Amino acid sequence: MRNKIFVARIIPDAGLQLLRQQFDVDVWQEFLPPNREAILSRVKGVVGLLSLLSDRIDAEVMDAAGPQLRGIANFAVGYNNIDVAAAVERGIAVGNTPDVLTDATADTAVGLVLAAARHFQASILQVRSLQWKTWEPMGLLGHDLNGKTLGIVGMGRIGAAVARKLVGGWGMRVVYTSRSPKPEIDHEFNTTQVSMDDLLAQSDVISLHTDLNEQTKHMIGDREFALMKPNAILVNTARGGVIDQVALYKALKSKSIFAAGLDVTDPEPLPNDSPLRELENCTILPHIGSATVEARDRMSVMAAQNLIAASAGQPIPFSVRRVLDPIANQIGQRFNAKFSHGSGSP
Repeated sequence: MRNKIFVARIIPDAGLQLLRQQFDVDVWQEFLPPNREAILSRVKGVVGLLSLLSDRIDAEVMDAAGPQLRGIANFAVGYNNIDVAAAVERGIAVGNTPDVLTDATADTAVGLVLAAARHFQASILQVRSLQWKTWEPMGLLGHDLNGKTLGIVGMGRIGAAVARKLVGGWGMRVVYTSRSPKPEIDHEFNTTQVSMDDLLAQSDVISLHTDLNEQTKHMIGDREFALMKPNAILVNTARGGVIDQVALYKALKSKSIFAAGLDVTDPEPLPNDSPLRELENCTILPHIGSATVEARDRMSVMAAQNLIAASAGQPIPFSVRRVLDPIANQIGQRFNAKFSHGSGSP
């Protein structure tokens, strides 16, 4: 009898085929994610679990699977849905899919910048609602990007890719924040790291690329919106929870900033009665940052490789412990206190 794997959603065949060559693979077939009871039931007896950000994988789930559980592979770059400390305690390897969706997510961020700057949302609504009556000299006026200032909050791989695209295409000036000095970025963009307050005050476009943790939860709120320019455009392809959405609504409704573009929200999806849905100057996408054939195929293969290695008792190729070993206990504590269901860029 072959070992069992539970896959919490239908993923590309590139990864599933690898898993099916070695395992009895149980794939959740429904459109919506499995609920808590379904996860606890389906993981029984598995050696590996392939999860998504929408799946809370904690000690209870690990114990429900049983002592033979060897690996958890998250189909995402993020892993705040997994209690890493509990996995470490049980000798369970945890992996993710890093560095594979940089360009796909950066392209989405650039698309949101353009959509917000040029009123794509309002324009499409006008056409669909049959309100397009004539060419208007003063209608739907947006903003040029050429020569404007781009603020990158969190200058990692995706932030740098966004900067390259907007500097190369529109000659934007770059300022950024980062947890550590980035001399290579300073040289590439002829810039320097600035404080958050300076970035907010200087930038015409602000693009968020930071993790969600205790320090970044609602890091963009009333105070931060008050520092922004009236023509500012805020784009978020990172984690929904880094923005206080009540404050965002007030800033957009009062036009204290120009527009926003969101690929992530908190929660996901937004409630039907969320006031953000009503705003013509807020473009909202259903978390499609990594949604290219190439990126998702590669993610599925990486997740499969993680589970194959873990089941064989070998080091997994894309382990979260490569960066988390020193702080695994802190991660577990944050998980239990701050789990944000379904938020974040896969």
